Amino acid sequence: MHVKRVYASSVREALASAREQLGESALVLSTELVPSPGWRGWVGHRVVRLTAAAERRESGSPEAWTDAFGSSSKPHAPSPVASVDRPAVAAPDGRPSRPDPRAGVVARLSASGLSGPLAEAVAAEMSEAECRTGTDEALRRALGAVIAPIAGGAEAFTRYEVFVGPPGVGKTTTIAKIAAQACANHGLRLNLVAADGFRAGAIEQLRSYATIVGAPFRVARSADELDRALTGTRQTALIDTAGHTIPDANMIELVEVLGRKRGARTHLVLAADTSAATARRLLDRYARLSPARVVITKLDEADSVMPLVDAVRERGLVVSYLTAGQRVPEDLERATPASLAARLLGEQSMGGITCH
Repeated sequence: MHVKRVYASSVREALASAREQLGESALVLSTELVPSPGWRGWVGHRVVRLTAAAERRESGSPEAWTDAFGSSSKPHAPSPVASVDRPAVAAPDGRPSRPDPRAGVVARLSASGLSGPLAEAVAAEMSEAECRTGTDEALRRALGAVIAPIAGGAEAFTRYEVFVGPPGVGKTTTIAKIAAQACANHGLRLNLVAADGFRAGAIEQLRSYATIVGAPFRVARSADELDRALTGTRQTALIDTAGHTIPDANMIELVEVLGRKRGARTHLVLAADTSAATARRLLDRYARLSPARVVITKLDEADSVMPLVDAVRERGLVVSYLTAGQRVPEDLERATPASLAARLLGEQSMGGITCH
């Protein structure tokens, strides 16, 4: 078995280089981001290091090393940027055993930003044949099956849908998108309620959206006003709240009012670029409000939504909506297994490259 490490500026380039040097049957063993060889690494430049394996080539065959900057040379001894020969692991009958093709899938998905446990679960969901072909369709199907428990899909509205979350995550715009889509796609005139006495701008913004879609609009600056506002609603009410990093006494009172009414559901709105540590802190802080759903916003501004999704999976919550952009109502979609899988893979998906 011949094992080679390849350095390149992207996973796609590293895979192409490994296949060129080792052949189409090369198996990816691992991928990771490491400091660039030489002086570039001293100033913080990073590259992808991919380790691949294939059956040993015949002695004397030319094997040129191509680094991340296009230069070529023949390696004379093992080094961080040269080929490394390792003995094959023998099977019980004495023949060299072939590596598990699922290891290649795990490496590819990890390089795409998925966490190790999630990548392993996706690989386990795939058949060996799917793992060897490694098509985008097979990856999305398997990923969708694994994350299906946290994808809300096309859920029916409850009587009261309340949206909470830290400032600046897009609660008001998300509510406007939901109301506009309900009107355009189903002819529903949902009630919009601004339960926020602190942000005059947000109240006027929501009032403007309500006027555009022809939706009833009410302002509730206290728990009593919210109770009266909801008593007069006939359709589902979408309730906007003030953005506080730590829920204050007023917000807790508002949610308690909703808790006394049948059919209330709370959505915690979080930006897609929220780190795993920050997401866990926010989930702890808003636990008193008993959120049952999570809305992931600003997907267009995030490199990866995986850390946030990991935190959501840990808590057993469900993602209800995904948003990317400011357009109303276009930049909003339900979080189905397929849409959530596509967002997780994003542009880093390595479509069509084999993993065997």
